[in-house]
Formats: sequence, C-alpha cells, structure tokens
Amino acid sequence: MDKEDAFLDIAAAAVTKARHLGAEMAEAYISISKELNIDVRKSCVETMKLAEDRGLGMRVIRGTRIGFSFSTDLSFAGVEETVRRALDNCEKTAMDPYYSLPSPGVRYPELDIYDPGIRMATVEGKIELARSMEQAAIDYDPRVKIIESAAYQDGEVLVTIVNSNGMNLTCRGSYCGIYLALVASEDGDSQNGFALDFKLKYNQLNPEEVGREAARRAVRMLGAMPAPTRKAVVVLDPYVATGFLGLIGPALTSEAVQKGRSLFAGKIGQKVASEKITVIDDGTLPNGIASTPFDGEGVATSKTVLIESGNLRGFLYNTYTAAKDNLQSTGNGVRKSFKGIPEVGITNLFIDAGLTPVEQLLKEVKEGIYITEVMGMHTANPISGDFSVGVSGLWIENGQFTKPVRGMALGGNVIDVLASVDAVGDDLQFFGGKGSPTLRIAEMTISGQ
Repeated sequence: MDKEDAFLDIAAAAVTKARHLGAEMAEAYISISKELNIDVRKSCVETMKLAEDRGLGMRVIRGTRIGFSFSTDLSFAGVEETVRRALDNCEKTAMDPYYSLPSPGVRYPELDIYDPGIRMATVEGKIELARSMEQAAIDYDPRVKIIESAAYQDGEVLVTIVNSNGMNLTCRGSYCGIYLALVASEDGDSQNGFALDFKLKYNQLNPEEVGREAARRAVRMLGAMPAPTRKAVVVLDPYVATGFLGLIGPALTSEAVQKGRSLFAGKIGQKVASEKITVIDDGTLPNGIASTPFDGEGVATSKTVLIESGNLRGFLYNTYTAAKDNLQSTGNGVRKSFKGIPEVGITNLFIDAGLTPVEQLLKEVKEGIYITEVMGMHTANPISGDFSVGVSGLWIENGQFTKPVRGMALGGNVIDVLASVDAVGDDLQFFGGKGSPTLRIAEMTISGQ
C-alpha cells in the first residue's frame, strides 16, 4: 500500500470514529511535508537543514458548534484521542449557524505541481546551484564584495482530506528556489542587491541569471544621493509593485470585509483603481508556486478576478465566510498546516500584465523616479491603506536612467496610487505566490533634500 492510500485510510477511520461518537459532521486533514534549506558562503556550506512535519488536524461540528484538535500521532490510539479532544472542544466554542463542511467538487483542475526531479537531484547538485549563483554574482563585477546569503530551498507536501460529506482527496506538490543577497562597495559607498527564483520544476532554475541580477541591482545603485523634493512620475519595478499588491491582498479577503478590516468593504461594483489595473487570484495558474487542485478544506481552486479594469468585482471566500454572505467558496480556504483550521487566504495573487513594453513605458517619462527598493512597507496600515516609506532607485530624465537616488520618502494611500496608474508593463514577474508587472504612476510627491 502506498502512502496516499495509507493516509486516506487513516483519515477515513478518523471521520468514522468522530461520527460514531456523535459528530454531525467531521473532517480529517493529514499533511506530510519536508523542507530542505542550504546556505552557502564563499563556496562552502554554512548551514543545511532538513525538516519534516506530519500530523492530523481534526475538525468536527455538532449542532452549531465547531471543535478542532491536532496531533502528530497517526497511530490508531493517537487518532482516536485526537477525535475525542476535537469533540470535547466543541463544548467550549460559541454557537455559529454558518459552520459547515463542503461537499466534493464535481471537477478538480488537473495541475502539474509535483516534480520528482527535485527529490532525485543530489544534495551536492543543490549545493552547486547555490555556489554557481554566488560565483556568477562575483564574476559580474569586482565591486561585489560581500555575499550575505546564497541559499537553495525546496519542499514537498502530501495532503489528504476526508470528510463526512463524501470528500476523499489526496494530492502531492513540490517547489524549489534559490535566493541571493549581496553587497557591492566602491569609494566608501555600499549598496545591497538581491534576486530570487522559485519554480515548480528543478531544471528550470537558473542560478547564473539570479546571480547576475542580484549583482546588477547592487552595482547600479553605487553613488546614490538624495534628489530634491518634487512632484514627478513614479515607476514601480515589478518587485516593488508586488510589495504594494501585498498591502491590499488581505483587504481582498471576505474575512477582512466581514470583520470590518478591509478598505474595500462596501465597494463592489465601484471603481477602486485605474482602468489599467486588473487583480487576479488564481489557484489553477500553470507553473504557479501556490497552485493546487483543491484548497485546505477540499474545495476546487479557481481563477477569481477581484479587480477588473479598475472596478471591484468581489472577494476571496472559504466555506465559512461564503455561507455568511450566501455565496460559494472561491477555493481560498488556506491552511498553513494540519495545526490550524482553514482561513481565507490568497493563492497566486497578481496584477495582470498590460500591453505596454517596459522600454516604451520608460521612454515616455520626461522626469521621474524608477523605484527599485522600498523601506518600511511593514509600517503601512492594511486597513486604511495609508503608507509612508523610504525609497531608492534610478532617476529618469527624457526616458533615460541618469543617476541612482536614495534617502527619499514616498507617502500616500494605496488606493490613490492604484487610481493614478497610467501605464502597466508587459513584464509580469512572480516573487513566490505574488506578482506584478512594472507600474507607472502619473504623479506623486517625492520627498528628498
């Protein structure tokens, strides 16, 4: 018997036991995950960590109360104890008529999200990826002086979900990635650079390209100085634009709306961004790091258009929040592990690519700043959307980069920023599960000297 069948049997036994002990609905969620982290410095392995986590999360519903418990003991006795604890916890929770478990989907997307090549690759080969990434950065420019981190990471997970409504699911997924952070120095000035690449396929990683990109980002900022305060065009590179997307992502969940924590509450059908902005969450995206056939409670994942041509179309839902709004789950019941119940979360969240080539987008800028780094985004208010951050990047004059600038500040509201976007590049890039193309904002005040 393979692992998939074994875990399906354990989960089914847990659900049967829960029903026998009085649960009206029961769900068993089993996940087995492994993660490898390798950090290289000066061609030598500095740290290497292999972690494995496995366990059962048990969710039961009796009346209008829900109970949950988890355990890493998958033996017969361990499973029975987990079931009994979940039922006991039912008596301690508040009554809520919206608790329910989903029924099996009619159809689930067929996704290629597991690469056996990741497991088959040798540890030595993975170390060499980090080494070659580091070497490519050093070879790019002699001003690259310090490698802060040259890391390789991969992981795989096997998920099993069985519930009393007839759900009987299992899937296996994996990912791999490389990350480089470094420092370039010249004449007493030091600048940081980084690059990363995460894929579903091992043979798609390109360490040399990542190494060169990290070095390029650092070297081009050497000699940066503050510029005078002024109003000008602001261009956000894909990584920075993705950071702003990350600020609004939680506000696009139904949970945030229902708890009064979303700046988009009550705005469905209204214009909330420039007509050039379309925001999508897609759990079925080919090659998406967060793609999966079903979410953390077994609902089929889907492509959900949240903002279409600037207009707010809807929010992300799991089974519970969908019941409160009398809607269907969008397949966004995200589970971090077997140790918690499904929350509403994003899968592959991105601003859709535009039609404007980046070269043209920049060529049309008479005067402005191309922002490549933002400091302090974590201080932004996710409920109001207000932010005040430090920025650095490249100054643009007559469509050309003229000098690096830093020590400047940008403030405002993310809704105003999105509303002022007048061009969207054709260069959509993903950074893990979030992505964006280059965005051009018509005008903002940039605080400098």
